[in-house]
Amino acid sequence: MNTQLQEHTPDRISWFEILVIFLKLGCTSFGGPVAHIGYFRTEFVERRKWFDDGTYSELVALCQFLPGPASSQVGFAIGLLRGGIPGALAAWIGFTLPSAALLVAFAYGVTVAGGAEGQGWLHGLKLVAVAVVAQAALQMGRSLCPDAPRATLAVCAAAFMLMVAPAYGQLLVIVAGAIAGLLLPKSGDTPPTGTTMKPGIGTKTALALFALFAGLLVGLPLLAAQSGQPLLQLTDIFYRVGALVFGGGHIVLPMLQAEIVPPGIIGNDAFLAGYGMAQAVPGPLFTFAAYLGAVIAPSGSEIPYAAAALLAIFFSSFLLVPAALPFWAKLRGNSKAHAALRGVNAAVVGLILAALYDPVFTGAVVSPADFALVAAAYLALAAWKLPPWLVVLLGALVGWGLGSFPGMAG
Repeated sequence: MNTQLQEHTPDRISWFEILVIFLKLGCTSFGGPVAHIGYFRTEFVERRKWFDDGTYSELVALCQFLPGPASSQVGFAIGLLRGGIPGALAAWIGFTLPSAALLVAFAYGVTVAGGAEGQGWLHGLKLVAVAVVAQAALQMGRSLCPDAPRATLAVCAAAFMLMVAPAYGQLLVIVAGAIAGLLLPKSGDTPPTGTTMKPGIGTKTALALFALFAGLLVGLPLLAAQSGQPLLQLTDIFYRVGALVFGGGHIVLPMLQAEIVPPGIIGNDAFLAGYGMAQAVPGPLFTFAAYLGAVIAPSGSEIPYAAAALLAIFFSSFLLVPAALPFWAKLRGNSKAHAALRGVNAAVVGLILAALYDPVFTGAVVSPADFALVAAAYLALAAWKLPPWLVVLLGALVGWGLGSFPGMAG
């Protein structure tokens, strides 16, 4: 009885503890959005047991529905559910600050990564990310696809993403998963109580946040055009991109490029240099906005412009995640919604499985030595239960060593 009570009424966590946890993740979570979701699952489902796999998968699915950076939104939602608004902001700051600081430093001309492209240490980090995503896919599959129909649904979702990969494919897969969940045979699962999904935000507040999101989307372009202020125009561009992009960090590249390169706000070479660096640092790819803000800024205004661009591209997430959670919490206790969520959870496993192959595996494993390092990293995580930060460090060291001996790496 006490265990059930603890599960259904989780203690609030201080914002400082959340900040420390996410700062560690922000310094060690390499590999892109899907890998971040794997790191979060290891930290909050396996290690700290703040959520079970079902609740965590629902958070992932919800954030896939919303525009913006999915992994950052998952982190923001975790902070909100366990620490309220202070916890949500602490989670975002901790996860975002390390990569944003590195990218602003790079914009100043300080090559912090020592020439990131092609470095062995970066390749080793990508290989560790393969192991992290593989572990998440396997363990979530066992928990969320315990029967043949749901396992089949997950495999079909993965095949669809890999073979068709249409625009907004993730949204289509999740919607199809919800429909399939309603048609699947009933299982012995019981609907979640919903008490672990209490964001502490009422319906009226949620509706006000939705209204503010839409109002900024319409009003900022008008204000920027009338004022002619460069900083307001910059804020408008980055808010609009963050509010309209679905599918994660790599989808934001063409949208940002179309907004700032053709008008001559920034040169294409500088744009691509920053994007390459953004893939070499930990944390969310959306912190690329901080680099762009610093490069665009007049001399002496780099920090204010970087901060404005960074806040603007994430601001829609600050509004949409707390606005959506109260409705999600009410829906998930409904029996039909629970049936749909069974399909959604299986679809999320399929999305992670597809991303495990492309781009995570195909973008990292190019030799037998690479595969051996992935297997060793998986063994360290799954069998030896080493902390992810240590596996990340060891992966970087081994990757650096392999890079120093091209014959071994190739």
